[in-house]
Amino acid sequence: MFDNWDELEKEASKCRKCGLCETRKNVVFGVGNKNADLMFIGEGPGADEDAQGIPFVGKAGKLMNMAFEMLGIKREEVYIANIVKCRPPQNRNPKDDEAKACLDYLRNQVILVKPKIIVLLGSVALKNILGQEYGITASRGKWIEKKGILYMPTWHPAALLRDETKKIDFIRDLKEVKRRM
Repeated sequence: MFDNWDELEKEASKCRKCGLCETRKNVVFGVGNKNADLMFIGEGPGADEDAQGIPFVGKAGKLMNMAFEMLGIKREEVYIANIVKCRPPQNRNPKDDEAKACLDYLRNQVILVKPKIIVLLGSVALKNILGQEYGITASRGKWIEKKGILYMPTWHPAALLRDETKKIDFIRDLKEVKRRM
């Protein structure tokens, strides 16, 4: 456990705990307000994120930014991270061993941020944070409280790009998060 951001980020930047480090351009650590009440966790960086070293800057990120704008959520006021810090090849889901290799970094980020609410973006985030017994379809839009933190599972923005009907649920879930804040 690291008690400061610089040490944690430095450790993550040189990580070689799994094979994803072999093909990464950048470690995509996290971005935003390091004292945010609201945190978003996705699954892993895509090509744009890997190139820039910043989470959610590609097509899914642009969609998330539009939702933030519509709801009056300022991106710089929240903290955004992923289950894995390096891009899985062809944007596949991270394998279990890859996620496990990265989870200590993410847990440490959560400890340092101390968010009141965490939005879990998609199945990979949901299962790795709350447990394999959770499914995104059944859990989406329902508050789950664990260890003093409220979790809101919702669709990953990339899923909205594949199925536009999910946008309504996504916006509804974020409206509920904003209301709860």
